[in-house]
Amino acid sequence: MVSFTEPIKQEIWGIVRAMNDAWTKGNPDDLSRFFHRDMVAITATDRHRLDGGAACVAAWKGFCNAARIHHWVEINPVIHVYGNTAVVAYDFEMSFDTGGNTINMGGRDMFFFVKEGEKWWAVADQFSPYPT
Repeated sequence: MVSFTEPIKQEIWGIVRAMNDAWTKGNPDDLSRFFHRDMVAITATDRHRLDGGAACVAAWKGFCNAARIHHWVEINPVIHVYGNTAVVAYDFEMSFDTGGNTINMGGRDMFFFVKEGEKWWAVADQFSPYPT
């Protein structure tokens, strides 16, 4: 279990955990509560970047529709806060079925957040599997 001592980091980590629980536990539409309308994402499976929160939610939902997730865990997270912006990076391990195969993989994820009013929004994400 990950524990941050600073309240702001606890708050941000709680958001990351809620986002990951949403898509790994079958509720990817809930990501719209966390993804900024102008979010961008660079993924390991899309040739072009995803532009807009709706496009990002659709991509995560597409993965969830194509895969059955068995296991997901974040490892060794770090959070840096710069005023009303924050960067969260962590490694992950996951296992899922897709196309009749079970895939066990690990990788890296990095989110950028901006606080608007009292709410933290994910504005950018980049993730990839570990290099081979």
